[in-house]
Amino acid sequence: MPPVEATGKPALARLPKVLRGRALVIGTPYLWLLLFFMLPFVIVARISVSQMEGVAFGDLVTFQDGVLQLVLDFSNYAFLTQDALYLRTYIASIEYALATTVLCLLIGYPFAYFMARAKPTLQPALVMLVMLPFWTSFLLRVYAWKGLLSEGGLVADWIIGLGLDQLLYQLGLITSPGRLMHTPFSLVLGMTYTYLPFMILPLYGNLAKMDLRLLEAAADLGATPWTAFWKITVPLSKAGIIAGSMLVFIPCVGEFVIPELLGGPETLMIGRVLWDEFFSNNDWPMASSVAVVIILLVIVPLALFNKYQAEAQEKRT
Repeated sequence: MPPVEATGKPALARLPKVLRGRALVIGTPYLWLLLFFMLPFVIVARISVSQMEGVAFGDLVTFQDGVLQLVLDFSNYAFLTQDALYLRTYIASIEYALATTVLCLLIGYPFAYFMARAKPTLQPALVMLVMLPFWTSFLLRVYAWKGLLSEGGLVADWIIGLGLDQLLYQLGLITSPGRLMHTPFSLVLGMTYTYLPFMILPLYGNLAKMDLRLLEAAADLGATPWTAFWKITVPLSKAGIIAGSMLVFIPCVGEFVIPELLGGPETLMIGRVLWDEFFSNNDWPMASSVAVVIILLVIVPLALFNKYQAEAQEKRT
């Protein structure tokens, strides 16, 4: 209960309205993260160090014969370091996520750039076109790519007709000429198509706010359009690049549906391993350990990067 003075009013009620509004605005997202991220993560971490007792989990803290014991089972984490399958799966998940992020950036940046430079009357329509795929079920869009890339599919016939399947085979992206489904190519193509809007929208929001007078000043000083682009536009859009890359990379690491439908045995990712451990092997402590490790692999570098960015920003100011 909040402290009450002799007036009978809670301490929060005595704060100025501005401070109360600020506390509400700041506290709401923290409460959201606590309830829907931190609390589930703690539960999963708790399961990862528990021992299975039939269909239940053993207690971490026990009191027996006057002795309080803390029982933590780290054998699942030790097994992760010993089994090469998990290491290969983690590496493959990160590699596919990185490849998808790079492709989305290479495709999405020109889209966002020309959207931001289009006539103001056209920009809402262009944004709507980027968001249009969200009007259709994610699952249906992935299934559509199965039909397009399968034998006799429109995209498959086009790729084979142009002889691009030979190039894909030489690059090791497909297992044999003419076979496009259930390969690294189909997996990365599906993820790139699905997550491309998540790259375009942050970039567009950043580029649309850019002060074009800087480009005019660069031109007056003799800079070519290409030089002005690399020296001014790209550095000023760094925030959009980082935001879009995070929005693409993080969900791609744990993706399950696309690898299941478009991938194959050569495209095993951590999402499929989690599914097998949870529902096929019914080994929840092992599955929770896999989940905790992949979360740390993503969150820890991201936290360090944000800390570095904050320190760099403080030095500039």
